[in-house]
Parts: sequence; structure tokens; C-alpha cells
Amino acid sequence: MPRTGSTTRDRTRGARRERPGRGAGAGGVTRLRTRRQLDPRRRRLLVAGTVVVLAAVLAWVVLASPVLAVRTVQVDGAVTLSADQVRDAAGVAVGTPLVRVDTGRAAARVAALPQVADAEVTRGWPDRVVVTLRERVAVAVVTEGGTRSLVDAGGTLFGTITGDPPAGTVPLSVADPGPDDRATAAALAAIVSLPGSVRDQVTDVAATTPDDVTLTLADGTTVLWGDASQADRKAEVLAAVLDQVAAGGLDPATQVDVSSPDQVVLR
Repeated sequence: MPRTGSTTRDRTRGARRERPGRGAGAGGVTRLRTRRQLDPRRRRLLVAGTVVVLAAVLAWVVLASPVLAVRTVQVDGAVTLSADQVRDAAGVAVGTPLVRVDTGRAAARVAALPQVADAEVTRGWPDRVVVTLRERVAVAVVTEGGTRSLVDAGGTLFGTITGDPPAGTVPLSVADPGPDDRATAAALAAIVSLPGSVRDQVTDVAATTPDDVTLTLADGTTVLWGDASQADRKAEVLAAVLDQVAAGGLDPATQVDVSSPDQVVLR
């Protein structure tokens, strides 16, 4: 016989389905569990701890790890010096963290080499140190006590030679060669102003005082240069006179006085 009403079992099942928290609440809105928020103090501690760890890792990478360490010491500008000589002078060891390299001291050590006029040391991230230098250029050779030394345009003596002097250098005769000697400076001013065609003919440059520079040429001609003033003008006039003598336009002279370049005297 068919059942037209609800049984006790049916009512029990319905009650279970509508039990609070298991279905829809009032108004059909489903209840959601709220997430437990982290205490603000703990959150700050967590952030601070993370920052400390990251800073420690970064410090290790920069200061101690091989990731940013020197692997190559590059040398630029060396001419007479070898790259190994420059590296030895710089004293930068491979494997040193780049940030620990004292570039100022390394540059000073390289600049202390007699052949070096100036030097600079820089970091080339991530693993390179670059040494850039400018070597001195010899323009003269002086002899003191049987030793021949090279002299640059500033009067600094560097290096000694035993064989033929470098091309373009001339013998220099002064009592006290050096960058602070006025006679040396006057003689060097004459040398560096000469064009190559004239410098190649010079066998000696002498100066007993800053005002009496004298040049001796390969054919025995003496050039009275005077002091260091108007050096470029004197060099220009001397070159023109020698060209005219060579071309037969002027008679050969044993002495050419260019101390007053606008009133040249041949004797």
C-alpha cells in the first residue's frame, strides 16, 4: 500500500541535511572559515630575519666567495715592459675578491717602476682587474760615472743602456741631469722641438747653464741655441737654414746662431 506521508526515517534524514554548518545559512549565504592571521610582531621578526639572511649571503658573495674574485689581471699600455713585470709590480693576487683590491696602492706600485710615467688600476666586474699605464719615452741619453741612462722629456732618468740607444734619442751633456735642473730643462726643450730630420743629425746637446744650449751636428756644425724661449721658432728656422745649405742656396757654415731666431747668423 503506497505511503502518502513522511516516515520517522525521512524526517531524521532531512534534519541531518539541514544541520547548521553543513549547509546554507540564513539568507542562503555559505559560511566561510576565517584564516588565522599572523601576529604583527611575528611578521616583523620574520621579515627582519629574512633581510639579515639575504644581507649575509650578499656579503659573502661580494667579500669572500670566488664568484666576484679576480681571475685576470689585464695590462694595457705596456711597451718596453712585459705584462708579467707589470702584474708583479701591481701585486694583485688571482682569487682576491674584487672589492678587497686596493686599486690606489696597486697603481702606486706600478707607477714606481722607473719606466712608468703614470698608472691607473680599475676593477672590471665581475672578475677582472685592469692596469692601464703610460711608459716614459726617451728623448736623450746622459752618461754619469760610465753609466748611460735614458731621459724623458720631463728630465726624469729611467733605465740604463749598454748597447745602442733607442732611435730618436740624442746624447745630452749637463752637469746635474734631472727634472729639477734648469739647464737640463732648457736642453730638453731644444731636443723635443726639433723635427725628426734635424734631430737625426744631432750628435750632442750641451748646456752649462739654462741660457747657453749648444747643439753639435754630425758634420761638425755647431748650433748656438741660447735659452729655452721660442724653441719651436728656433727649430723651424734651423731646419730651413740646413735645407738651404744642403740645396746649395747657402754656403756651409761651421756655426749657426739661432738664439735670436729672427736674426740668424752663419759663421
